[in-house]
Amino acid sequence: MARRSTLALACTAALACTDPTSETGDEATDGPFDPTFAGSSEDGSGTSEDTDTTEASETGDDCHPVVPPPPRPDGRSEPFAFGGQSGWSHDAGSPAGWFHTYDAIELGAGFGPDGTPVSAPHKVHLLLPRDYDRCASYPVVVMNDGSSSFWNGGSADKSWDVPGALSSLYAEGSLEPVIVVAVEPNDRDYEYSHTPWTDPDTLEPGDCCGVEDYADYLAEGLGAWLDEHYAVATDPEDWAIVGSSRGGLGACAVANLRPDRFGRAACMSPSFWLGLDPVFGGDFDGGPLADSLLIDTLSPSLSDPSVRPHLWIDWGLIRTGGFHNEVIEEAATARGIEMVGLLEDEFGYVLDEELHWLEDPEGEHDEVSWGLRFPLVMQALLGS
Repeated sequence: MARRSTLALACTAALACTDPTSETGDEATDGPFDPTFAGSSEDGSGTSEDTDTTEASETGDDCHPVVPPPPRPDGRSEPFAFGGQSGWSHDAGSPAGWFHTYDAIELGAGFGPDGTPVSAPHKVHLLLPRDYDRCASYPVVVMNDGSSSFWNGGSADKSWDVPGALSSLYAEGSLEPVIVVAVEPNDRDYEYSHTPWTDPDTLEPGDCCGVEDYADYLAEGLGAWLDEHYAVATDPEDWAIVGSSRGGLGACAVANLRPDRFGRAACMSPSFWLGLDPVFGGDFDGGPLADSLLIDTLSPSLSDPSVRPHLWIDWGLIRTGGFHNEVIEEAATARGIEMVGLLEDEFGYVLDEELHWLEDPEGEHDEVSWGLRFPLVMQALLGS
């Protein structure tokens, strides 16, 4: 209880004890956008005979290819072929930028066992800065559970409203433009997990434990493709991965498994309890996080200050409103507090420099709460 009491009364100096429900989040003006394809083909299928623009964009300089532009002024989505992929551009009018969506970005096999969700095509949304410059070097923010990053989605049909948050940060001058890459999972239980979360006998082969494959997919597959075709930074310090709940666990794992790609990770209401606590049933008897498979797996990175990622960890204190707050967020809180203490005491993480954490008195286990804290995450990990 001494550790919890200390943490509950403090927040990092880098955030100046900012209230996560302050106007930074409330000022977001961009409403949710439903990315239903409205392409120019007569049958509405969104197919396009456009040729790949990569070769056509050769200019003889050292810049990246010219990307497909925003849609036409009439507001209709614009299909394109680019970088060997079929996509479409759309624009909700946010000051933060406009979108490229790839409904099934295909990077080939080799990033996991044959037939696993990681090897399959993923739906990926890119939010590009309004004044995108192909000769720039933009920091990259990869979002787990990408269906709810920009518009309502996920099981709760809620949104983080990342464009609204970024619009406010850009207007304040507290964040330079970034490229946000929202990756929709094919199977989040598989892709974000390192160990079973319920009775293993109830799981089918391929249901669990693919986070290492997912980390390689992001680093070597999607990351390498972005390096080639978009104006992204190459330094891992300029790459962050953000996730919540199981996606928060996945963000922490991915950044530590592939610190050569990700130098920053935001683990929001993270499921560090996986394999320890019977949140969804199973024969789990607790035990210290220090002795868990998670720490054993990530300790090579966590123990090396020269490569380990800078981390953000948070949790909320609302315990009413259902199972997600009463049970899941309670477990995330207990194990989040334990993880912060472990990182400081056992691995020597330096608070305010390598490690930021926040306890949100009004925080729930949902996209709205995570979205309100998202501006603080960006300022802590990538702020000007």
